[in-house]
Amino acid sequence: MTRDEELMTALYTEHYGVLLGFVSRYERDRHRAEDLVQETLLRAWRHIGRIDVSRDTTRAYLLTIARNVVSNAWRAEQRRPRLVDDPDAIAAVADADNVDELVEGWLVRAALDRLSVEHRQVVESVYYDGRTVADTARRLSVPEGTVKSRAYYAVRALRAVFEEMGVLR
Repeated sequence: MTRDEELMTALYTEHYGVLLGFVSRYERDRHRAEDLVQETLLRAWRHIGRIDVSRDTTRAYLLTIARNVVSNAWRAEQRRPRLVDDPDAIAAVADADNVDELVEGWLVRAALDRLSVEHRQVVESVYYDGRTVADTARRLSVPEGTVKSRAYYAVRALRAVFEEMGVLR
């Protein structure tokens, strides 16, 4: 066994319990705490040349490493996505099949917002609300021919707006 291996064995034997107690104050899961202590000792092994056993700073050095390991683990945990078990939150998330519909809906809404008020009213009434031309004419207080004309020009205007937006169909 080399001198470094003997030193590491001595460090493990002498300081493992103290390190585990220190880390356990911050990490309640025993297995996770043991993993963090192992990571601490691994980092100490990588820099074994920095440890001076003639001075009484070995434990402080190991506790500093342990503190850094615990901090790094906490930061990494904060960046990780959390599992959600709230049924309402899960239901509110768009599923893969719904995403395309949502994007198309946003594009159509943006295109409709670019139309004149008269054209938008006709498109919403006839195409989205499912009203007849006659019903739309009565609702908007305009002749049926005007509704047909506005619908025709609104569709042409929407086509131009979609082309401007880069949406080609």
